[in-house]
Amino acid sequence: MKGAHVLAAFVLLALSSSFASAFDPSPLQDFCVAINDPKDGVFVNGKFCRDPMLATANDFSFSGLNIPGNTSNKVGSNVTLVNVDKIPGLNTLGISLARIDFAPYGGLNPPHTHPRATEILVVLEGTLYVGFVTSNPNRLITKVLNAGDVFVFPIGLIHFQFNIGQTNAVAISGLSSQNPGVITIANAVFGSNPPINPDVLTKAFQVDKNVVNYLQRQFWVNNH
Repeated sequence: MKGAHVLAAFVLLALSSSFASAFDPSPLQDFCVAINDPKDGVFVNGKFCRDPMLATANDFSFSGLNIPGNTSNKVGSNVTLVNVDKIPGLNTLGISLARIDFAPYGGLNPPHTHPRATEILVVLEGTLYVGFVTSNPNRLITKVLNAGDVFVFPIGLIHFQFNIGQTNAVAISGLSSQNPGVITIANAVFGSNPPINPDVLTKAFQVDKNVVNYLQRQFWVNNH
């Protein structure tokens, strides 16, 4: 009987260990379609790796983040993303960086999400009104930030930054993925290709169909 108890305990321990480690790793791209023949596939992170002996300092550096981005667009902001496409050495390291420039009062980084990254933002210049919306029941959490202030936007949640100052504003964001991705809400909903059936959006937003048609005809700015 004692042997049976020991065996049962061993089995439970093995199962609990298996359950504890049985999870999917964080994705590094939007999707990965399974195939049976590896000769037709790519690595999961979408990048092949260079021989480590051939790596140079240039693989781990980027220049130009001191240059202001062009904010002369409809939303008055510009995001300069430094991800694995700009610094090859970031591959598999799970981190990236962005500079965000805002035009004087009204410069907006529109509501968007990063499906693969948490974002931590520090204001270098100016005054920003920032916030994010929680999952249902959709609580809004906001704060006004000045130079030197830091704010965190949890992974996957809709968030924004808005310049409420009378001068240019600049912020730097760190993101917990080499390829965080971005979904700008208005662009995705009203500017998708092909467009979403207007009947879907009319019912979802509870507005007149003419409003939806008007919004779908607009040119939606990509500030990245």
